Amino acid sequence: MIKKNQEHLNRLHVLIDAMIIYGAFCLSYAIRFIVPFTKEIFPPAPYYRLLWQYQTMLLVFVPFCLILYARFQLYKPKRFQTPLTEYTNLFKANTCAMLFFMIYIVFFKVEHVSRSLLVVFYVVLMCSTFLERFIIKTILQKTRKKGRNLKHIIIIGFSPVAEAYIDRLKANPQWGYKIHGIFDDNLSSDFTYKDIAVIGPIRDLESFLARSSMDEVAITLSLNEYHKLKTIVNKCEKSGVHTKFVPDYYTFIPTNPVTEDLMGLPVVNIRNVPLSNTFNKFIKRTMDLLGSLVCIIIFSPVMLVTAILVKVTSPGPVIFCQERVGLHNKPFKMYKFRSMGVQAPSKEEKAWTVQDDPRVTSVGKVIRKTSIDELPQLFNVLKGDMSLIGPRPERPLFVEKFKEEIPRYMIKHQVRPGMTGWAQVCGFRGDTSISGRIEHDIFYIENWTIGFDIKILFLTVFKGFINKNAY
Repeated sequence: MIKKNQEHLNRLHVLIDAMIIYGAFCLSYAIRFIVPFTKEIFPPAPYYRLLWQYQTMLLVFVPFCLILYARFQLYKPKRFQTPLTEYTNLFKANTCAMLFFMIYIVFFKVEHVSRSLLVVFYVVLMCSTFLERFIIKTILQKTRKKGRNLKHIIIIGFSPVAEAYIDRLKANPQWGYKIHGIFDDNLSSDFTYKDIAVIGPIRDLESFLARSSMDEVAITLSLNEYHKLKTIVNKCEKSGVHTKFVPDYYTFIPTNPVTEDLMGLPVVNIRNVPLSNTFNKFIKRTMDLLGSLVCIIIFSPVMLVTAILVKVTSPGPVIFCQERVGLHNKPFKMYKFRSMGVQAPSKEEKAWTVQDDPRVTSVGKVIRKTSIDELPQLFNVLKGDMSLIGPRPERPLFVEKFKEEIPRYMIKHQVRPGMTGWAQVCGFRGDTSISGRIEHDIFYIENWTIGFDIKILFLTVFKGFINKNAY
């Protein structure tokens, strides 16, 4: 079973890492001081340490690096770990290790250490460890697809979440899971799901675990059977098998829930909102202020020309103000260049624009299609009503309608609305699926990072300005 091999694999991985780190330094030294053609790239170094003189430092650096790898969870099983998560943690660990290396040199006053050598070492260390982990992950995935290095598991309790769990394991053979069967009190003995058969009722679980050698047990009880949970966990832990619990309420609990320790009582936050953190809010607001000021300066000629065209081609105000619902359900006035003829508020509020809408002016068609009509919202961002990136705000009339029809719709108001967002760059603009839009908005809210915002801005610039759904 895999649990007997995991310790050996981890030890081998640590040994390989140690060799890669040491080899990366030796290669960096050769690139900097030995390889002939690279000597012309770097400035001459009349005094520098020989390779053997670095051995004492490496005896400290390599173990410290391995400890960092362990702290950044780089030796955890890679079955479910995404490449992005692993490479991000590896980048952080290597960066911290290099900072430690430089502090060590300064603190112990190590002389004649080439700064260009440290730069080369940092680059080589990154490339070599990234390549190493890519190769290891590829080998493991191919091995598991061939039916080796498998994790043997059983399922306890058949429910919709059990179906979802089995579906995912079956769809990803590279994870290396072999499901031996299901224990359930409500299924007939001849029942099967995706070729997974029933082993027996839950009362037979303890005897089955005693005579078998499972690597893992997945408890997937339905909500109405949670009274059995304590007994099942006790049986599993008595056998010493690793036990996982897959909750039947995963549809409204995030995949990475934030838990609090209330004097030994675990409290799970239903929704993880990174922007509820004061530091994150400060960073995002600073980016909004700087970004909106820069964009106002850059797009001021476009806004001036647009304002003139709107004014001379259609009677009425240049700027159209419309009430929208923002952060914490508070209404605000959102600014846009007017793209329609002036109309009574009762007519304007009744619905969205549709294809070939007669209310849209000739200039309005162009500025709506190119999203130029949205540029005045930069002043909303400057005021603090909106953010550059976030869920698009909606009118109060539709908010009242959608909150009754679409589950979790109101979650979007836990952050500032944005000029553009994850839903918009994924194609959910204009007259598109509201439920699809909300799914993308919630994903953004739960997974916000500065990098995610930059990605959305990048996608907006390259594919988000032209709106095929704008009429």
